[in-house]
Amino acid sequence: MRYPIAAAAIVALTAWHPVPGMSTEPTHHNEQGFRNNYPTGWIRGSFWKWQWERWRKGLPPPLPVAWHAATVTPDVAWLKANRTERAITWVGHATFLLQVGGLNVLTDPHLTERASPFGFAGPKRLVPPLPALRDLPHIDAVVISHNHYDHLDEGTVRHLAAQAGGSPRFFVPLGLKAWFAGKGIHDVVELDWWQAAAHEGVTFTFAPVQHWSARSPWDRNKTLWGGWRVEQPGFSFFFCGDTGYSADFADIQRRLGPVDLRWFMQVMHVNPEEAVKIHRDLGAAHSIAMHWGTFVLTDEPLDEPPHKLAAALRAAEIPHERFRLMKHGETWRLE
Repeated sequence: MRYPIAAAAIVALTAWHPVPGMSTEPTHHNEQGFRNNYPTGWIRGSFWKWQWERWRKGLPPPLPVAWHAATVTPDVAWLKANRTERAITWVGHATFLLQVGGLNVLTDPHLTERASPFGFAGPKRLVPPLPALRDLPHIDAVVISHNHYDHLDEGTVRHLAAQAGGSPRFFVPLGLKAWFAGKGIHDVVELDWWQAAAHEGVTFTFAPVQHWSARSPWDRNKTLWGGWRVEQPGFSFFFCGDTGYSADFADIQRRLGPVDLRWFMQVMHVNPEEAVKIHRDLGAAHSIAMHWGTFVLTDEPLDEPPHKLAAALRAAEIPHERFRLMKHGETWRLE
């Protein structure tokens, strides 16, 4: 089955060329690093206050036993052999395996035990990655949305860079190439918002979303964040990474056109109701929910987002089949 595909133009900027007398940098660049297109009142202290309140109140209850049983054993042999069918597999959290244009593309790969700088502490996986690192097909490309530990995992990217057959090409936000070079990983393409690069017939365009970056208390917003549009003739896909709801999504549709498929806490993370708005803003034919049910990173019970999403879809009169809830390890064949 083929899904309706919207034609879209790719904006392929390779560098900024300012007119004499104009600023030499885009408006989202500043002396501290980077900023959102649509700034909010969210401030640094809000994050630490939230973390304190979470510790004081206690963590959310674990996932129901039924959810742990609601996983799918991936067809590893099929995934490794597939080079012709478009397919997407939810590995867990924000990690998807997208198979398109003969390429295997991973989004924000995190396939280790903890979303933390420490191996002995920090948010621990409640559901194992499906497929596991050892069971992945050869990965040709990786997109990184930003540098938070649950989206950029050092152990995973080191493993991918050392895979048999050679490193994938890593597509990363502006400022992150140096981090990869420090780990000995050099097949890296670093892009600013609205810049694009092609790889093996597939185009990767970096677009603005509302978020922030940091891997320590000293590097806040020193590297950029954003979402990735992945496109080949006849198919377009948008990966949001982490984002709050903002006018960026309407901007993306105006500039790049609608998308066939996209997947998605307030201000810096969307709730299910806002995810539905983004689905509409992007003109998405289909969307997939993510960023839930893998790590304890939010305050609500871990099985609450699917219920809220279902209610938001009913209120918006959007058929549930247009906004999928996938199981860990589940593969959706797109044609």
